[in-house]
Amino acid sequence: MATMLLKMTISTCLYLIITAIVWHFWSKSKRGPLQKIAVGLVFGFCSVMSTHLGVDYRNMILNVRDLGPLIAGLFFAPSSGIIAGLIGGVERYIAGTYFDVGSFTTVSCSLSTLLAGLMSAVLNVFMFKGKRPPAFHAAVIGMVMEVFHMYAVLLTHRNDMASAHFIVKSCSVPMIVFCGLGLTACSILIMILSGEKYEYIPFSDRERTPIAKRFYRQLLAATLLVFVINHLMDYNLQTRAQFEQAEEDLNNMATGFRAVYFDTKGDMEKARILNSYISLAGGDDIYYLVYDVNGNVLSSLYSEENEMFRLSESERQALAARPEWTSFRYTVEFYGGMYAVCVKRSLNEENTVFVLLAWQYDMLMRGQVNQAYEVLLSDILLFTVLYLMVVALVETLVCRNLKSVTDSLQKIIAGDLREVVNVRDSLEFSILSDDINQTVSTLKGYIDESKKRMEKELALAAFIQESALPHVFTFERNDFEIYALMKPARQVGGDFYDFFFIDAGKMALVIADVSGKGIPAAMFMMRAKTAIVNTASVGKSPSEVLFEVNNVLCEGNDAEMFVTAWIGILDLETGIMRCANAGHEYPVLCRAGGDYELLKDKHGLVLAAMQNTSAAEYTLELHPGDRIFVYTDGVPEAIDKEEKAYGTDRLVQKLNTVKGLSQQEVLKQVYQDIVEFASEAEQFDDITMLGYTYNG
Repeated sequence: MATMLLKMTISTCLYLIITAIVWHFWSKSKRGPLQKIAVGLVFGFCSVMSTHLGVDYRNMILNVRDLGPLIAGLFFAPSSGIIAGLIGGVERYIAGTYFDVGSFTTVSCSLSTLLAGLMSAVLNVFMFKGKRPPAFHAAVIGMVMEVFHMYAVLLTHRNDMASAHFIVKSCSVPMIVFCGLGLTACSILIMILSGEKYEYIPFSDRERTPIAKRFYRQLLAATLLVFVINHLMDYNLQTRAQFEQAEEDLNNMATGFRAVYFDTKGDMEKARILNSYISLAGGDDIYYLVYDVNGNVLSSLYSEENEMFRLSESERQALAARPEWTSFRYTVEFYGGMYAVCVKRSLNEENTVFVLLAWQYDMLMRGQVNQAYEVLLSDILLFTVLYLMVVALVETLVCRNLKSVTDSLQKIIAGDLREVVNVRDSLEFSILSDDINQTVSTLKGYIDESKKRMEKELALAAFIQESALPHVFTFERNDFEIYALMKPARQVGGDFYDFFFIDAGKMALVIADVSGKGIPAAMFMMRAKTAIVNTASVGKSPSEVLFEVNNVLCEGNDAEMFVTAWIGILDLETGIMRCANAGHEYPVLCRAGGDYELLKDKHGLVLAAMQNTSAAEYTLELHPGDRIFVYTDGVPEAIDKEEKAYGTDRLVQKLNTVKGLSQQEVLKQVYQDIVEFASEAEQFDDITMLGYTYNG
């Protein structure tokens, strides 16, 4: 046994090694016709070698020949499996027919190998759709194919069932087990080599378990339960029928013994000859024993004419306790401890002489065991076919349609409302498809209506925001020139600019950027703008303005938004500008007759981040002709399609090329340069600029 297990394990491991080598080249090749033929030839050769290098066990030759076509067809290509099956099957027939290699099972073995190649191709195409069979499925396929192999031996030898049953009993278990283990190991090996990740989903996790898998598990469990119950009931029924028939036959023989005994008037020498004929009529498996109440053996199947025996005291007492007319199981010590089904009968009216008829149990049940073995194999094949038929029907009628519906729903959920569910294989799926399509149609109507309403509201919000910004850039005085523009990334934005007179001789310039975009940023922007104007209008310095505005914005800032801001308050008579910067971009300053340059001023903390923080204040002395340019981060951070930023260097360079133009033209030229730079890239942030010239 140990030697057989070792050799079968080695044979199976050789298949694994060859599979790993073939998969290495298969995974890197184009998998064309030549590659598929090559794989079929390799595993066909493996199948041939399995025939000639089988394992000797109980005068039988065991092998794993069917693994070749099964591996080729299930894990590589359907055509490869068919080629391997043809090579292995045809060679097995030639070897058995012309070279007397396992000639008794030539037809059954050849047929099994051919069918293994064909079935692997069919399962690859229709059940697994070209994917790797899971380990459990591979194990079942391997074992069932070997069950068919054994059943084919019985089918092709109906005229010599004794030999066929002996072969099946000797070969079935190891060949079935190792074929199943071999395919299981191949499935796991290919999973590892291909880098697949195995995700174990517990039976209890219904949320992540596909309905098909749950159905297959429950169907398999129910099928196995019905199979076991059916087989046990059938075996029990046939066994009881066999015992009843044996009891009837033994009672008839006992009646014959009694009649002979009476006819010879108790003369055992005359009765012994007739009794032998009666016993022999019952078959070589039936033994008889005539004994008296004292345990003297008067006659037995193998006793000589003048030879006398005695039963042991324990056996005499045991037989004395046994009832008549009823069969019982008993170990007959007289016949060397033979376990048998027995009937005891008194041969005279005084009940002093008895006959014991014993039918050897193993021989009695031999036919029953052989029949049970055959029924077991046929039932396995029958239930497997029924299981696959049900699986195929469910896959075709339910699972495939459910997957189609689910795929369409995934597209709809992802936002593709043009997707139409069109599964009409049954009334239920037709109704489901129509209901989903109607729901999507209704949803599209609501979305369109909501979109139109939102567009109106956004247009109104944009109008309100635009109205809140100053748009009059001409004044009845010539001591300064100013211009500003804002281009939100969306319909409404979070940037803002502002300029206003604190009194006749002082003017405030403001530019700010609220974190975020859209409606929330626009609302926070309005709040910040109002707070800055109200605080600056009472004559406070830039640092004081930012200090108080920061505390105002910190109150109720549950959204945790913040604002960067720059403010400058200019004395129009002296040209002195007091400034403060709360985390905003550096201003760009151009002195009269000079170039634009970044003014790297001192930065304070952004507004609304923390209470009681202030920005450092600094002073600029402007002379007639000096210019200042302030902007939000949407200018330097504008990107092109290659995600390259516009940058402050390009901004300053562009300003210097248009420094002789009016502020309106300067800002328009800068914005046009940003647009050309971004090209097809989408604007992702608000762009706001303010230009100011001090004329004195």
